[in-house]
Amino acid sequence: MGIVPHTRAAGQPRRPWQGRFSSRRECAGPAARWTAYERTGLTYACARVRERGARVSGHEEGRALLGAAELGAAPGARATLVQFSSAFCQPCRATRRILAEVAGMVEGVAHVEIDAEERLDLVRVLGIEKTPTVLVLDSAGRIVRRAAGMPRKADVIAALGAAVT
Repeated sequence: MGIVPHTRAAGQPRRPWQGRFSSRRECAGPAARWTAYERTGLTYACARVRERGARVSGHEEGRALLGAAELGAAPGARATLVQFSSAFCQPCRATRRILAEVAGMVEGVAHVEIDAEERLDLVRVLGIEKTPTVLVLDSAGRIVRRAAGMPRKADVIAALGAAVT
């Protein structure tokens, strides 16, 4: 009588290797909405956030300065909400309404919409991967927050609070 592996029933053939290595774990966080897929040091956003459509990050701080020349419009005195969109993007239309409403609520905040297809040079420099993508700029034109996908109104207001203070 030999050693029987516990992963399969005795007498069943061994399945071939599938070629996938990944570990999935829930990350501790403010709302526990992030799941990390760790493979060779890369971390991907969680499926629950992807379902909602927005991935928010704040690691862009201080890297790029965007002024009126890059935006094609005058930036806001206190902050600027920059939206990259495309012509046939339904979430872009909803994002436009949300950002216009938030910009109207807060004094000194401007909403600038950029067509990603027309400004491919800026899209490549900033690493815009999908539309809609929203950048929140402070008064100096530094990127404070970035959201890929359609953000919620509360998320935009919170990101704007980080840019204004």
